[in-house]
Amino acid sequence: MNLIDFYYTKYAGQYWHVLPRDIAKIWRQSVPYGVNRSITKTGDTVFPPETETRQALQKVRSGRIKIWIDLDNTPHVPFFIPIISDLEKRGYQIVLTARDAFQVCELAEEHGMRFTRIGRHYGKNPIMKIVGLLLRSLQLLPFCMRQRPSLALSHGARSQTFLCNLLRIPTIGLADYEHARSMPTARPKWLIVPESVMGYDFPIKSNRLRLYRGFKEDVYVPMFRSDPTLLGELGLFPDETIITVRPPANEAHYYNPESDKLLEEFMSRVCQTPGTRVVLLPRNRRQEEAMRAAHRDWFHDSRTIVPPRALDGLNLLWFSDLVVSGGGTMNREAAALGIPVYSIFRGKTGAVDSALEHEGRLKMIRSIDEVWSKIQLVRRDKNLQPDKSFRPALKDIINNIEDIIWIERIG
Repeated sequence: MNLIDFYYTKYAGQYWHVLPRDIAKIWRQSVPYGVNRSITKTGDTVFPPETETRQALQKVRSGRIKIWIDLDNTPHVPFFIPIISDLEKRGYQIVLTARDAFQVCELAEEHGMRFTRIGRHYGKNPIMKIVGLLLRSLQLLPFCMRQRPSLALSHGARSQTFLCNLLRIPTIGLADYEHARSMPTARPKWLIVPESVMGYDFPIKSNRLRLYRGFKEDVYVPMFRSDPTLLGELGLFPDETIITVRPPANEAHYYNPESDKLLEEFMSRVCQTPGTRVVLLPRNRRQEEAMRAAHRDWFHDSRTIVPPRALDGLNLLWFSDLVVSGGGTMNREAAALGIPVYSIFRGKTGAVDSALEHEGRLKMIRSIDEVWSKIQLVRRDKNLQPDKSFRPALKDIINNIEDIIWIERIG
């Protein structure tokens, strides 16, 4: 179906004498990029490439546009690296801030990213979370006034979004967990999400919701390069069954204590199984200290080790035989690499995880019994090569960002 037929079918009952400029306006502002811009006979969503004219015009404008990216959590570092690279190739100026929380700054430094460290984490108390959001927004204000960004981009950085909403700077948020909560004033103007969550009713106008194919880990996993020297650095041996374990995020609003019970049961099982080693990745030093104090048996005879520094998470996963995690990102990274992965996350299951479970790439552990019956402590063939086939997530995200810049008349 061509453009004229599409608009005749969709709008014939509303617009009888539509001028070309009216069609252009509806096209830019009412039809989400990649969602029914072109309709096939089967009703499938089509993600068309941009025209050469559009690309040329965008390149002229991009040099005048400064995009501010705020790194708020550890997974945001590898996620934004290819996005930053592609945006810079298209001529955009990128400025970075990073919250001093978890391993964000340490990981960003290891990747050679130039950023300004601003703010920290304020714990799991709901009141302190709100106080921390407001305080960090104030701390970000001087940076924002100095840099004067044209656009704010993040993966759920509430302080940046709150501040830019107040200053009327267009905000784009990326998200992949539809049950995350935020204050209305800290919600982005535009939202880009995986197409697997498109059925969820997000608190945003439908014409400001954009989709991308795949899931967020598809953005950076294809660029992964393995480095076997990691095993020696951690004191691991090739003949061991290596298990990477990520505890639940017990400071997050979606935390469910059932996850900790599943973790404890699994660690008890591992400690009874000869030839296994666990690489434990606590969320922060406070969580590590609590685990060492409460479960000394886990760490006896180096059965469980905690890396002394922030690691390339993908490299660790690649040399693991299986992954057990109470979080989302590490589960999906393992699934993207083809590593057996078991989720002990007991918050509301997100649409992305449900899709991966349906495809057989992720196994959800929902009870103590399943810790013993579902999780297979077996070694895998690590001589295989990672799948580096093309994945459209990065291209879709970049095109969506440029589409929003076009609609907002930025630059």
